Amino acid sequence: MEILYFAWVRERIGLPRERIETSAATVAELVDELRAREDRYAAAFADLSAIRVALDQELSDFDAPLHGVREIAFFPPMTGG
Repeated sequence: MEILYFAWVRERIGLPRERIETSAATVAELVDELRAREDRYAAAFADLSAIRVALDQELSDFDAPLHGVREIAFFPPMTGG
């Protein structure tokens, strides 16, 4: 599974993307796995209300299932004007 990180999420983790193997069933379970890896992941995912997630380029929720998903993107909320 390919994970993409954008904006300050990328800055805190220090990677723009990575490929991982996971047994997580949902996005929330994946985030828990990532948080447990290192402090930099824990810092990036400390406040999930400040992060959005997209599964295969479709905006999603943290309780969404990961079965069949090839790409996950984490990014801060977008603002426009």
